[in-house]
Amino acid sequence: MLRVPRYWREIPYRYRLIGSKCKNCSKIYFPPKQRCRVCGSTELEPVNLPRRGRVITYTVIRSPPSGYEKYAPYIVGIIELEGGVRILSQIVDCDPTEITIGMEVEAAFRRVIEQGEAGVIEYGYKFRPIIKP
Repeated sequence: MLRVPRYWREIPYRYRLIGSKCKNCSKIYFPPKQRCRVCGSTELEPVNLPRRGRVITYTVIRSPPSGYEKYAPYIVGIIELEGGVRILSQIVDCDPTEITIGMEVEAAFRRVIEQGEAGVIEYGYKFRPIIKP
Protein backbone atom coordinates (compact mmCIF):
# COMPACT_ATOMS: atom_id res chain seq x y z
CA MET A 1 0.00 0.00 0.00
CA LEU A 2 1.29 3.43 -0.92
CA ARG A 3 1.56 5.75 2.09
CA VAL A 4 -0.32 9.05 1.93
CA PRO A 5 2.77 11.34 2.34
CA ARG A 6 4.59 9.56 -0.51
CA TYR A 7 1.47 9.72 -2.64
CA TRP A 8 1.28 13.50 -2.16
CA ARG A 9 4.98 13.95 -2.95
CA GLU A 10 4.57 12.06 -6.22
CA ILE A 11 1.47 13.92 -7.43
CA PRO A 12 3.34 16.33 -9.75
CA TYR A 13 4.98 13.43 -11.57
CA ARG A 14 1.86 11.27 -11.70
CA TYR A 15 -0.50 14.04 -12.71
CA ARG A 16 1.59 16.21 -15.02
CA LEU A 17 4.05 13.73 -16.57
CA ILE A 18 7.11 15.62 -15.34
CA GLY A 19 10.60 14.23 -15.79
CA SER A 20 14.04 15.61 -15.02
CA LYS A 21 16.65 16.93 -17.45
CA CYS A 22 20.38 17.07 -16.80
CA LYS A 23 21.67 20.62 -17.25
CA ASN A 24 25.10 19.25 -18.19
CA CYS A 25 24.39 16.58 -20.85
CA SER A 26 20.62 17.10 -21.52
CA LYS A 27 19.70 13.47 -20.71
CA ILE A 28 16.02 13.26 -19.73
CA TYR A 29 14.68 10.82 -17.10
CA PHE A 30 11.30 9.53 -16.09
CA PRO A 31 10.65 9.06 -13.27
CA PRO A 32 12.80 12.04 -12.27
CA LYS A 33 16.28 11.34 -10.88
CA GLN A 34 18.47 13.23 -8.40
CA ARG A 35 21.72 12.36 -10.24
CA CYS A 36 22.43 11.92 -13.96
CA ARG A 37 23.40 8.34 -14.76
CA VAL A 38 25.34 9.47 -17.86
CA CYS A 39 27.60 12.26 -16.53
CA GLY A 40 27.04 12.06 -12.76
CA SER A 41 25.82 15.65 -12.47
CA THR A 42 23.41 16.56 -9.69
CA GLU A 43 22.21 19.63 -11.64
CA LEU A 44 18.87 18.38 -12.93
CA GLU A 45 15.76 20.43 -13.57
CA PRO A 46 12.09 19.46 -13.94
CA VAL A 47 10.87 19.15 -17.52
CA ASN A 48 7.37 18.62 -18.92
CA LEU A 49 7.37 15.51 -21.06
CA PRO A 50 5.50 15.25 -24.37
CA ARG A 51 2.05 13.74 -24.07
CA ARG A 52 2.23 11.79 -27.33
CA GLY A 53 4.28 8.80 -28.36
CA ARG A 54 4.17 5.34 -29.89
CA VAL A 55 4.01 1.80 -28.57
CA ILE A 56 7.43 0.10 -28.58
CA THR A 57 6.28 -3.17 -27.03
CA TYR A 58 3.41 -4.41 -24.90
CA THR A 59 1.91 -7.36 -23.06
CA VAL A 60 -1.62 -8.29 -22.08
CA ILE A 61 -1.97 -9.05 -18.36
CA ARG A 62 -4.49 -11.87 -17.92
CA SER A 63 -3.35 -13.06 -14.44
CA PRO A 64 -2.87 -9.78 -12.55
CA PRO A 65 -1.21 -9.30 -9.17
CA SER A 66 -3.28 -8.89 -6.03
CA GLY A 67 -5.40 -5.75 -6.09
CA TYR A 68 -5.66 -5.53 -9.88
CA GLU A 69 -7.94 -8.52 -10.53
CA LYS A 70 -10.95 -6.45 -11.56
CA TYR A 71 -8.98 -4.74 -14.34
CA ALA A 72 -7.92 -7.94 -16.18
CA PRO A 73 -7.28 -8.37 -18.98
CA TYR A 74 -5.38 -5.13 -19.40
CA ILE A 75 -2.51 -3.91 -21.55
CA VAL A 76 0.85 -2.65 -20.25
CA GLY A 77 3.39 -1.27 -22.67
CA ILE A 78 6.58 0.69 -23.19
CA ILE A 79 5.79 4.03 -24.78
CA GLU A 80 8.44 6.08 -26.55
CA LEU A 81 7.47 9.72 -26.16
CA GLU A 82 8.24 12.33 -28.78
CA GLY A 83 11.88 13.17 -28.04
CA GLY A 84 12.87 9.60 -27.19
CA VAL A 85 12.07 9.15 -23.48
CA ARG A 86 10.57 5.71 -22.82
CA ILE A 87 8.08 5.06 -20.05
CA LEU A 88 6.06 2.11 -18.82
CA SER A 89 2.32 2.64 -18.79
CA GLN A 90 -1.03 0.97 -18.98
CA ILE A 91 -2.73 1.37 -22.37
CA VAL A 92 -6.46 1.97 -22.13
CA ASP A 93 -9.45 2.43 -24.44
CA CYS A 94 -8.08 -0.33 -26.66
CA ASP A 95 -9.11 -3.95 -27.05
CA PRO A 96 -6.10 -6.28 -26.53
CA THR A 97 -6.68 -7.69 -30.04
CA GLU A 98 -6.39 -4.23 -31.64
CA ILE A 99 -3.09 -2.96 -30.20
CA THR A 100 -0.06 -2.92 -32.50
CA ILE A 101 3.64 -2.09 -32.23
CA GLY A 102 4.14 1.47 -33.45
CA MET A 103 0.56 2.52 -32.62
CA GLU A 104 0.38 6.24 -31.87
CA VAL A 105 -0.88 7.00 -28.36
CA GLU A 106 -1.51 10.00 -26.13
CA ALA A 107 -1.54 10.49 -22.35
CA ALA A 108 -4.87 10.45 -20.55
CA PHE A 109 -5.62 11.21 -16.90
CA ARG A 110 -7.27 8.20 -15.27
CA ARG A 111 -7.91 6.37 -12.02
CA VAL A 112 -5.00 4.02 -11.38
CA ILE A 113 -6.04 2.06 -8.29
CA GLU A 114 -8.07 2.26 -5.10
CA GLN A 115 -6.46 1.45 -1.74
CA GLY A 116 -9.52 -0.28 -0.29
CA GLU A 117 -12.93 1.20 0.46
CA ALA A 118 -11.58 3.86 2.88
CA GLY A 119 -8.16 4.32 1.31
CA VAL A 120 -6.60 6.66 -1.19
CA ILE A 121 -7.85 6.63 -4.77
CA GLU A 122 -4.81 7.11 -6.95
CA TYR A 123 -4.99 8.90 -10.26
CA GLY A 124 -2.33 9.29 -12.89
CA TYR A 125 -1.45 9.01 -16.52
CA LYS A 126 -2.27 6.14 -18.83
CA PHE A 127 -2.05 6.11 -22.61
CA ARG A 128 -4.80 5.63 -25.17
CA PRO A 129 -4.69 5.26 -28.97
CA ILE A 130 -4.89 8.44 -31.03
CA ILE A 131 -7.96 8.22 -33.21
CA LYS A 132 -7.44 9.89 -36.55
CA PRO A 133 -10.44 11.16 -38.52
